[in-house]
Amino acid sequence: MGNKIGFFACHCGINISSTVDIKELVDYAKSLDGVVVSKDYKYMCSDVGANLIKDSIKKHKLDSVVIACCSPRMHEHTFRNVVEAGGVNAFNLEIANIREQCSWAHEDKRRATEKAKALVRGSIAKAKLLESLETTKIKVTPKALVIGGGIAGIQTALDIAEEGHKVYLVEKSPSIGGRMAQLDKTFPTLDCSSCILTPKMMEVANHPNIELLSYSEVVGIDGSIGNYNVKVKKKARYVNLDKCTGCGDCMPACRLKDRIASEFDEGIGKRSAIYMPFPQAVPLKCTIDADNCLMITRGKCGTGPLCVEACEADAIDFKQKDEEVELNVGVIVIATGYDLLDPNSLHEYGYTRSDDVITTLEMERLISSSGPTSGEIIRPSNKEKPKSITYILCVGSRDETQCTWCCRIGCMSALKHVYLLKEKLGDEVEINICYTDIRSFGKGYEEFYRKIRGLKTNFFRGRPSEVRNAGDHLSIDIFDTTTNKLFEISTELVVLVPALVSRADAEDFTRILRISQGIDGFYLEAHPKLRPIDTFTGGIFIAGCCQAPKDIQDTVAQASGAAARAANILSKKELESEPLIAWVEEELCSGCSTCLSVCAYNAIELVKDGDKTHAKVNEALCMGCGQCVATCPSGAMQQHGFKDKQIRPMIEETV
Repeated sequence: MGNKIGFFACHCGINISSTVDIKELVDYAKSLDGVVVSKDYKYMCSDVGANLIKDSIKKHKLDSVVIACCSPRMHEHTFRNVVEAGGVNAFNLEIANIREQCSWAHEDKRRATEKAKALVRGSIAKAKLLESLETTKIKVTPKALVIGGGIAGIQTALDIAEEGHKVYLVEKSPSIGGRMAQLDKTFPTLDCSSCILTPKMMEVANHPNIELLSYSEVVGIDGSIGNYNVKVKKKARYVNLDKCTGCGDCMPACRLKDRIASEFDEGIGKRSAIYMPFPQAVPLKCTIDADNCLMITRGKCGTGPLCVEACEADAIDFKQKDEEVELNVGVIVIATGYDLLDPNSLHEYGYTRSDDVITTLEMERLISSSGPTSGEIIRPSNKEKPKSITYILCVGSRDETQCTWCCRIGCMSALKHVYLLKEKLGDEVEINICYTDIRSFGKGYEEFYRKIRGLKTNFFRGRPSEVRNAGDHLSIDIFDTTTNKLFEISTELVVLVPALVSRADAEDFTRILRISQGIDGFYLEAHPKLRPIDTFTGGIFIAGCCQAPKDIQDTVAQASGAAARAANILSKKELESEPLIAWVEEELCSGCSTCLSVCAYNAIELVKDGDKTHAKVNEALCMGCGQCVATCPSGAMQQHGFKDKQIRPMIEETV
């Protein structure tokens, strides 16, 4: 137990000192029992500040250190290294958060200074009772799990595999490729999407360090950084992958040929009950849709399943069952992508009232040469070429009632479509763009926007009030804020550009992976600037649009960043674990198991010791969240660094 305490206050530039009187705080700390040195510096996290702390530790032979600065989430790790370099145990450090909890929360300097004194008083009271702790070593399993087979997951898996580590790539769909596989061209260079994506898909399929688990879902995760045990459900395809040659002869033979809406073609195209999502699918194997196959839903298919007769490889197996496998990995990267806002929730845009109101992804499939119309642009209502097409941007996005954020790709997607439509239909087609603001923020984007403005395109700055059916066409009223005029647009086809939202299953993954979601539903990063790829759970990283809307360039960049962060862990044989974990005072434990019910990490078990049953903490699994400590009715559950005897004096001095 230490009794020589050093106090150091940071000005944080003027973030703290503009609201808190630092000189008064330093003088006040000097008067507190146990404090033998009290100093301040403008930037305590700098080299000068660090040397000030280390020199003071050596000069005054300090036992504990209290630093009044910003959030411990920002710099506690940094300061632990500093005090340890000075000769004090890293866990004999206490942070008084006088920025987020004080200077940023108040405007009155006198009252803020008094609150800062209270926070410092409490921190020093706790520092007197801190105990030296030692980290333990955890062996690292040099394997990675990547969840999601879109471009983010593909890039992450390839980068980690190239570092020589084993990668399991789990994809929910029958094929990898994700949203990018649905695109015809990519902006602003108009590269063929398949031409740049398909080679990467093939690399994944052929890479010796990547094991692809398509048509599979992660259903459970235990463990911690360095050692995660993952349960993956491999859904039954009812097709033997070893036998299937991908010839596709079974698909036209199906009795439900062209009667089921194709998910890949956004419902515009049709498929059979046995299908491949698209011609470049990886793996190039067939899958039977269990929800629609007559043999599976009814137990019979006419006189017999025609797909079986058509399959010369004898690959179809209706006896297949879902299979669960367990994987042991050191790190996890989540790259599950995004969903589009359902336009059905926005009645004013007429998506449910007219077949000629479609989304950008539906138009993408119409434009694509591999789409259901082989690239021919038609109106869904009458299968004729439209003479007028109107795009409505920001459908649901930048809207307080729906999604407050910008989708980031909507403006450029619409501009790309203008170019492609003009290329296919010529100048005879009239194209209107109804926009809030054109946001062309990326490299080469503004130049692309200027090029499109010269292609006889009508731009209206404003939001349409309603899309109405008007006989053989659609009518839109829009007030253009640039000209201050009200226009009525008569058009044959309306294309909605919906907001990008988090996936429908994002909340389920939040629970399974024990990570956090932001208020927008996307996965929350540990720090928006300094740790944009990390989550709050060690060894779990995020990449791509599951973190926030972004374009392909930014997605690939973040994917490579996530791979680098993951490889940094996988390259080590051992990791140091945090000692700030729970432990049990066995004499006080009644074995009530309340702690087991609240532990999100399955780190607690009940053990029998003679006639007595008590809880026991698995140190390798415990993440130090403190839930068990807060709920334990007998006070038997404690946490290193936050024991009751350390917290109580802190509270008493602060209030």
